[in-house]
Amino acid sequence: MDTNQPPTPSAPTPPVGAPVRKTYTIGGRVYSADEYTRLARENKAAAGPLLITVGAVVIFAAILAVLFGMTDWKLEGTGLLIAGLVMAIVPALIWLFAFLQQDRLEPEPKRYVFGVFILGALLAAAVGQPLIRDFFGVQNWASSNAIISILASILIAGFIQEFLKYAAVRYTVFYSGEFDERVDGIIYGAAAGLGYATMLNLQYIVSNGGVDLGIGVMRVATTALAQASFAGIVGYFLGIAKFERKGPLWLPMGLTLAAILNGVVSYVLGQVTRLSGFSFNPWYGLVVAVIIAGGTFYALFMLIRRLNAATLAAAR
Repeated sequence: MDTNQPPTPSAPTPPVGAPVRKTYTIGGRVYSADEYTRLARENKAAAGPLLITVGAVVIFAAILAVLFGMTDWKLEGTGLLIAGLVMAIVPALIWLFAFLQQDRLEPEPKRYVFGVFILGALLAAAVGQPLIRDFFGVQNWASSNAIISILASILIAGFIQEFLKYAAVRYTVFYSGEFDERVDGIIYGAAAGLGYATMLNLQYIVSNGGVDLGIGVMRVATTALAQASFAGIVGYFLGIAKFERKGPLWLPMGLTLAAILNGVVSYVLGQVTRLSGFSFNPWYGLVVAVIIAGGTFYALFMLIRRLNAATLAAAR
């Protein structure tokens, strides 16, 4: 034994009688008592971002719809592509920002969130749409009657879309050390759903070169609202599955619930746009989408609040 080695330094011992500063560990991160108090206070404000976000998406759609209606713009080529990108991405970014604002306890790396967003878009373009439109060709036969249309919306479009959003999270960040809270499932699920919606919207605008941009922007907002809310449900089930003992039916149950909501809501949105008769009115679809997505997101934000409270309580 080498007795000439210097002693290993140790942490200084606080003076006798000195107050011990309480710390809290959440997701591997240590917080002081003041920081913990601030987090607990912020966790109580879950509904505010929801109302602001819904309002921002609706205002965005309304302003562009009025602007396009007044100018009667007909874009093509590069102009159409740029308009499509802006119209498709802005609502998605608004929603994504709202979800990131809710992730306060152990914020996810932005590169992970946007990576899942991009993956959701790529899966929509490479797998989802080719299967739904080219392989199954649902647009050619599913509208023959209401029952067939609803079943096709659920069993084909609904399950394909929700499984791909599920896969974008389940087989990537789900195994990462950054996925360290139940609420992370909702954050990443919403990101995948918004990516999927963005690709759907971009394809819609570009493939319909003569589309009325006023109608197009309302469809874009409606799609973003709906797709993100369904994916948030899938994400909730994923987040619970990682940290709690659930049976083998838990994840299939969540996927089935999201697929059913996807199919039913998609059918309803297609019907309400013609409530005034045979004329097409996309405002009806936007109103219904706001109500459905607003209710879903409110429930998800309340779940986020409860999950955050459980995480905070566990850190005591």
